[in-house]
Amino acid sequence: MITLNSFPSIFVPLVGLVFPAIAMVSLFLHVQKKKNF
Repeated sequence: MITLNSFPSIFVPLVGLVFPAIAMVSLFLHVQKKKNF
């Protein structure tokens, strides 16, 4: 079981990687829509 002390050390890098990835994908799709139409 994950303790509260070790939880942030896992959660922070996960958010740091996932959030920019989602932002880049949404930006990429937005650019692709502009090119196609």
